[in-house]
Amino acid sequence: AVQLVESGGGLVQPGGSLTLSCSASGFAFGDWAMKWVRQAPGKGLEWVAGIRSGGGATSYADSVKDRFTISRDNAKNMLYLQLNSLKNEDTAMYYCAQSYLGTDGTRGQGTQVTVSS
Repeated sequence: AVQLVESGGGLVQPGGSLTLSCSASGFAFGDWAMKWVRQAPGKGLEWVAGIRSGGGATSYADSVKDRFTISRDNAKNMLYLQLNSLKNEDTAMYYCAQSYLGTDGTRGQGTQVTVSS
């Protein structure tokens, strides 16, 4: 079965940085595009970023473009999201999931990112 385990979240001040990690198992990770989605308190799921299976192509939501970077290590079955210049509105539960776009797909338990001074 598909298993995704997110980690790396925490409390950070505005302008700070975090690196999120997602450990994948139960499927051929290197064959799949992957993405990050998030859910802010009281809001629906929002697609954040996607990366193709080989890592050669990425895409970002306008709200995070030029601040977040998605990457992957297929040898380790790991997906990453580097979050820079964090804003209060980035506060959310962050999830990794299969596929490139959208908010569908199996997710893990998520990792909480809280941006606050």
